[in-house]
Amino acid sequence: MKEEIRKFKLSKGEEKIKAAWSLIRKVAKYSHTEPYWDFLRENFGIREKDVKEIMRFLEEVGELEIHRSVDGKRLYVSTLKDIKENPVKLDRWLK
Repeated sequence: MKEEIRKFKLSKGEEKIKAAWSLIRKVAKYSHTEPYWDFLRENFGIREKDVKEIMRFLEEVGELEIHRSVDGKRLYVSTLKDIKENPVKLDRWLK
């Protein structure tokens, strides 16, 4: 997974979006593991900062909508759980 983060950082355009989605789908598989960020760091060497950066990038491009709490904070793990449970949304089918 570290290679995919490196690929994301070095690529541009459509390749960057594909690399981001590839990593997010792989990371979402483990979203029900607690504590989530510690699990990723210990088992894969992936930092919380990198995953959040990729998710913010996808949100800026319009590919992903990060869940928000009532006070406006981003809920990254909840979003990853939703991606794991519902990998393709209806609006993506309509595109």
